[in-house]
Amino acid sequence: MNDFYTRQAINRRRSALLLVAFVGIFLALGVGLDVVWGGFLAPGGEPFPVLTLGSAAVASMMSASAYFGGTRLVMGSLHARPLDPTNPEERQLQNIVTEMALAAGLPQPQVFVIPDLAPNALAAGRDPQHAGLAVTQGLLNLCDREETQGVIAHEMAHIGNRDTLTMTLVGILLGGVLMLADWARRGLYLGRDERRSGNAVVFVLVLVLVAVTPLLSRLLAMAVSRQREYLADATGAQFTRNPGALAAALEKIDRADAPTRSIRHGTAHLCITDPLGRLVTAKEGFLADLLATHPPMARRIARLKQMAYQYQKTGELVEPAL
Repeated sequence: MNDFYTRQAINRRRSALLLVAFVGIFLALGVGLDVVWGGFLAPGGEPFPVLTLGSAAVASMMSASAYFGGTRLVMGSLHARPLDPTNPEERQLQNIVTEMALAAGLPQPQVFVIPDLAPNALAAGRDPQHAGLAVTQGLLNLCDREETQGVIAHEMAHIGNRDTLTMTLVGILLGGVLMLADWARRGLYLGRDERRSGNAVVFVLVLVLVAVTPLLSRLLAMAVSRQREYLADATGAQFTRNPGALAAALEKIDRADAPTRSIRHGTAHLCITDPLGRLVTAKEGFLADLLATHPPMARRIARLKQMAYQYQKTGELVEPAL
């Protein structure tokens, strides 16, 4: 059996590198703008890298905002509401979450319902003590109890694997990087011509950086999700001892094939399935690995079914090799 704990440690190291890359993009844009627009290091220019320091401050504030208020920010952006304990369907959801929290050895997260008829689910939060878990009304309508349990186990796996902090940070930092790139683009147009001409090479480099930053940032965000989804599928199956239930839920979600309209690009990577309905998500290969936030659903289902078959034969849950 693959070592799940080793995989979790690898995830944490990759997460740290990813966040460093995001902050590096902030700083690179800041330095470039200080040289081109602020005249930093040029005679008569700014004596301090004002925009670089500003970029660092923005990155730090956004990281702190994501760290301390990630669950609230994400759930607010989705118009998610706390579940209603007087509703039998939602009371059953609460019971399932309690069961899976006990199985995972984790604190019980806050539970929310997103008023969207497309089936989906997600988790967010800086750690298991401050996590939130949300499902759409469409998921509750579509899945039976065992299938819903499989989905909840998958989301509890994200919480237990500490994926939620990284994915929440990525969502907020992605928005921040895109905002800074737009601000940089406008700033370059407003920069004084004499400063541009004195730094022609740097000016061209900054123009290229401003042009590629949105794409680069999205690729970094998408790189987080694919391997995490495979690991969360396998870890969730450990909690339920029933990989077939999550496979059945994913098959139903896949057949529903409807974009989750209340979930946008900034939080798409948090979901159990791509909420935007992009065709690239169903593909495999280098291009799909770069552009898709989720692994192909067919492959995830096949891996879970393989786990279920092996479990029936041997009584052991083995995560299939990628």
